[in-house]
Amino acid sequence: MELPGTWSTWLRAAIPAVLACLVAGCMTQDKVRDAINEVNQVFRNQYESILAQKGTRVFPLPRGRTFAGVRAALSQLGMRMDGQDADLGYLNFSAPAPLPLNVQEWGEVAQADLPMMREIAARHVGLIPSWFISFEPQGLEIVLNATVVPVAAGSEVSLTMRMRQVTPPPSGMPRREYAPPTGVHKGLDKIWGQIERELGVRGRSP
Repeated sequence: MELPGTWSTWLRAAIPAVLACLVAGCMTQDKVRDAINEVNQVFRNQYESILAQKGTRVFPLPRGRTFAGVRAALSQLGMRMDGQDADLGYLNFSAPAPLPLNVQEWGEVAQADLPMMREIAARHVGLIPSWFISFEPQGLEIVLNATVVPVAAGSEVSLTMRMRQVTPPPSGMPRREYAPPTGVHKGLDKIWGQIERELGVRGRSP
């Protein structure tokens, strides 16, 4: 497919510059690693902040009913249950990225967060090479842990999400451990919405 004129012109100019940059050693493995490490730290900080705000909900239901509802909701989102302990109220799920988001939702995540990722990377590898960095869901799994514990108001559900590499990325770039912030927001909203539909009640922040 032919790219629009402005993009094809930009790419014809950019690709030789990137190759020259690689030959000159300005995008060394150390610099690439430093870029990914900083991105990962920024994403981790935002992930922890988001999780503190919306990673836990309380439902006015007994733990057994809530546990079963959370399990069913995550399965309905296409995630695979890898382990559970009903006595502890623990569930472990995984799925190929970008689940639980669909392709359209993942595109919205990339549009929102890729500029920030590239801006961070540019500080290490340069402006033009940073434009060749992208979100690559291929070969990644989203790992989700849920805990359900009894509280005075019913049952408290807490969620955590991480990324796990299954196969190396097509680009060969190092992987991140933390999902982009918009992806965390969208993923949590989608999961909570599905859990609330399954349980038939709305959750609230503790």
